[in-house]
Amino acid sequence: MFTSTGSSGLYKAPLSKGLLLVPSALSLLLALLLPHCQRFFVYDLQAVKDDFQIWRLLCGRIICLDLKDTFCSSLLIYNFRIFERRYGSRKFASFLLGSWVLSALVDFILVEAVWYFFGIAAAGNLPSGFLAPVFALFVPFYCSIPRIQVAQILGPLSITNKTLIYILGLQLFTSGSYIWIVAISGLASGICYNSKLFRLHQVLCIPIWMANFFSWTLEPIFSSPEPTAEARIGMGATVDIQRQQRMELLDRQLMLSQFAQVRRQRQQGGMINWNRLFPPLRQRRNINYQDGRRSEQQASPPLEVSEEQVARLMEMGFSRGDALEALRASNNDLNVATNFLLQH
Repeated sequence: MFTSTGSSGLYKAPLSKGLLLVPSALSLLLALLLPHCQRFFVYDLQAVKDDFQIWRLLCGRIICLDLKDTFCSSLLIYNFRIFERRYGSRKFASFLLGSWVLSALVDFILVEAVWYFFGIAAAGNLPSGFLAPVFALFVPFYCSIPRIQVAQILGPLSITNKTLIYILGLQLFTSGSYIWIVAISGLASGICYNSKLFRLHQVLCIPIWMANFFSWTLEPIFSSPEPTAEARIGMGATVDIQRQQRMELLDRQLMLSQFAQVRRQRQQGGMINWNRLFPPLRQRRNINYQDGRRSEQQASPPLEVSEEQVARLMEMGFSRGDALEALRASNNDLNVATNFLLQH
């Protein structure tokens, strides 16, 4: 369903797993068993302003009271787990904390602006839950996850590997009357934090001692084992055939994306060296050449890869075999290899 977030599972993503399990379980508990306690988790800025109920800024912005919001935000958090794998749990948690704090301030500004210009009292009608940081994650998702075309529809319109996630975000955006305020505040806080405006990433961050404490206490609880088996693509296929099919699918997606980009930009130069743009991700076996005279001795030896770069890719959650193949295909370019691995 979602193809832009790497391999399945929550390996190397304990914080994402905790955000999936704990708030969702509490939301279900409040909705099904303790509905009389939901009033303590209402995100009411009017009560914060008039009655100084500061605690609502904490309780009202963690647990979703609407199960539809819980479902959509959980799916988005699962797909955004790639950022925890790429940057580490501490940096990922710092981004969530920074966007969560900044969005509270932006919420106040937007609510007051809506009341001043339109006379609409939205302070007591904002949706509850951990929604603003979820919308903030769309900023690095848009900026750092490569866009690969999957299908072409209606002329210039196309379906990419990111389309379904944007549709899911749009579904969350339209789930309530005033959720657009939370969405705008989340996007604004994500832009400010991601662009390192006013050095916010240094002020609103998780201290090292706190990260080490939670790594020692909570990470063993929410950690997931390394996946040992790859997902099947063809029924009854062997592991080699499965990998071959996945690589061929990635080859086709990259070629279609690059061809569409080159056609849009109308670059000069005429001929395109597809072998240079898309070197084979692995050496295909049993290829029958037309002349029948090429031998194994004429084949170039496999490219030596950097063990340091292999280790960095494995820290992101990828297997050693996939890391080696991606680095050989990209001539030891870590960024290109990471983009390759994110697409399957």
